[in-house]
Amino acid sequence: MTTTTTPPAARWGLPLGLGAFLLWGAMPLYFPLLEPAGAVEIIAHRVVWSLVFCVALLAVTRTLTSFTAVFRRPRTLGVLTVAAVLIVANWVTYVYAVLSEHVLDAALGYYINPLVTVLLGVVALRERLRPAQWVAIGFGAAAVVVISTGVGGLPWISLALAFSFGAYSLTKNRVGRTVGALPSLAVETTVATPFALAYLAWLTATGASTFSQEGVAHALLLVSAGVVTGVPLLLFGAAARRLPLSVVGMLQYLTPTLQFLVGLLLFGEHMPPARWVGFGLVWVALVILTADGARAARATRMAAVAAGATAAGRVD
Repeated sequence: MTTTTTPPAARWGLPLGLGAFLLWGAMPLYFPLLEPAGAVEIIAHRVVWSLVFCVALLAVTRTLTSFTAVFRRPRTLGVLTVAAVLIVANWVTYVYAVLSEHVLDAALGYYINPLVTVLLGVVALRERLRPAQWVAIGFGAAAVVVISTGVGGLPWISLALAFSFGAYSLTKNRVGRTVGALPSLAVETTVATPFALAYLAWLTATGASTFSQEGVAHALLLVSAGVVTGVPLLLFGAAARRLPLSVVGMLQYLTPTLQFLVGLLLFGEHMPPARWVGFGLVWVALVILTADGARAARATRMAAVAAGATAAGRVD
């Protein structure tokens, strides 16, 4: 009789995944520490110092060739350039949301994101949705309508975050098998760094830069944006290689949930009845989407097992 045990490396999958999503969820506590820098200045520093962090780590791990090789593949570089534009737009919107006390809107955006990703699959990839997926999207659309009518306008921050990150994920999916997470982020920040440096130079020339005017502690906090960006990405990449996709999919809801709790309990943001109803509709949509995804994955596994058994029977 033989027994199977989980390999030591695989046991780290869940802690690594939890670490990544909890760090992302705690981001609203970090960005206010960077004030009085504005959202665009913060993101400019985030881009520059993320590139420094990524390149340093690639050098330490002796994997710089995976980064430089991308620049010899115009098609891949073009895709990652689009990804860079999308992720910078997402970052600016998110930091603006945090600094302007709209953390709950940011949380809603990342709750909506899985629904947007499914919808983009229909529009961009011509995927056919199962009935349950259409029902989930319907609940999500109803949530936007309820919140829009209840608070007097579209939740544009939520929608901007959901669609920018959904489009970013769709774009990255085209190169995900050929470029790893770390070199990919390095390329994206390389593309964005000239613009970030130009903006920071303009702030310095006009006397509006906070980097050298608010003390050493403030400057170090801005520099730390590179580590804050890179560490959860590395944790996520390591977890994704060790965990089933279904587990990763469930863990992703930790981030908006923690953001929601931070905005509601720590920052005291207002939650009128319409917003509660809207969030409730989104949560129902996510339960439907998750249950349908689990059922579809189980059916796929059973079909694969049956096909394998049939093939084995034919061989016998």
